[in-house]
Amino acid sequence: MNIIILGAGQVGGTLAENLASEANDITIIDTDAARLRELADRLDIRTLDGPASNPSMLAQAGARDADMLIAVTNSDEVNMIACQVAHTIFNIPTKIARIREHDYLYNDRSLFGSKAMPVDVLISPEEAVTLHIKKMIQHPGALQVLDFADGKAQLVAVRAYYGGPLVGREISYLRAHMPNVDTRVAAIFRQDRPIIPQGNTIIEADDEVFFIAAQRDIRSVMSELRRLDKPYRRILIAGGGNIGARLAESLEDSFQVKIIERSLPRCQSLARRLNNTIVLHGSASDRDLLIEENIEDTDVFCALTNDDEANIMASMLAKRQGARTVMTLINNPAYVDLVQGGVIDIAISPQQTTIGSLLTHIRRGDVVAVHSLRRGAAEAMEAIAHGDRNSSKVVGRAIEDINLPAGTTIGAIIRNDKVLIAHDDIVVENNDHVILFLIDKRKIPDVERLFQVGLTFF
Repeated sequence: MNIIILGAGQVGGTLAENLASEANDITIIDTDAARLRELADRLDIRTLDGPASNPSMLAQAGARDADMLIAVTNSDEVNMIACQVAHTIFNIPTKIARIREHDYLYNDRSLFGSKAMPVDVLISPEEAVTLHIKKMIQHPGALQVLDFADGKAQLVAVRAYYGGPLVGREISYLRAHMPNVDTRVAAIFRQDRPIIPQGNTIIEADDEVFFIAAQRDIRSVMSELRRLDKPYRRILIAGGGNIGARLAESLEDSFQVKIIERSLPRCQSLARRLNNTIVLHGSASDRDLLIEENIEDTDVFCALTNDDEANIMASMLAKRQGARTVMTLINNPAYVDLVQGGVIDIAISPQQTTIGSLLTHIRRGDVVAVHSLRRGAAEAMEAIAHGDRNSSKVVGRAIEDINLPAGTTIGAIIRNDKVLIAHDDIVVENNDHVILFLIDKRKIPDVERLFQVGLTFF
């Protein structure tokens, strides 16, 4: 595909990195010449230095032949105007815009559409990160929780601990031990190396295990891999920005929520907006304030300011003072792997959380959901199978007979709202939602071709 990306920040750069490795023609526009040079040195992409919404700049980027425009600059207004220009002058088929301002999103139905602002897909990083954190709070002990088929099935990552019934045993033991729960271990990461599990694969302590199951069975399966954590109750949020405020708003009716914010005017705004949240004026790195607010009784400490270093330091202090679980927002990808799993329990990368929403609209075939896993090292995908045995490479075939690319597994099939965990003898039918897990992203084009209906078949 011929794709123009506007904005070379963390999201735009991460997206370019993902797409350039998949044989797409990528042009990225930004006003930061140094950032563009850094990306051009690493990636096989074209870069242009200039204003993103300028018609002449878009023309220079090849907008007349572009298949897609993705506007992810730091300005909502620039992103919207760029989509308008792309539609009116260049007739680019698909236009995606990152919109951060809550007021724009609140009025999305009247603001955006073919008869208004011509944005085909809205992406809100703050909304995506908030939902990501909320799911992990709802599933204590999970490293990642991903929804498929509107939440009917979930892919969950957990770290296996000593004491878990399945730790030290073969995966096949899971079915014997839990005959009434159907699940599939989709992949294991052991010392950062991926393993495609077989029935005789033994799960070891400290393995990062990705499993898929119906939503109702998630906690039961988690209890096989680690001692099941008690549900969280007390949440302390550091940072009252867009993400912190959204998270407090989404949690305050079900949890005891406190939020710490340095800016007094922002505290006053938060106090007016939030109904059941205690708003505290101060610094999250103030040891006395944390002690005063009973940090040792806090179930989850979430550091969500815009400053990576402040988030890391506040998280380390909170953990040392007794916080049970620490989640930390980190924008710099280089920091994420350095800190997760040590003092910080979960490092949250906004760009990796957002990237799946974008990739969903870029994948070929009828793909309805994409999730980036392990900071982009792997990918989970929900694709709809169409056709019959003659026109499709998957429909009418048992899973064991589908020629899946190396490093790819089918985890589950959603059929008429029913979750079918993938077993070798299950036959794929027309309109099935197929959940796939890929540990080698170079195989994504091969997977896409599997779900494209055509005349070439096995």
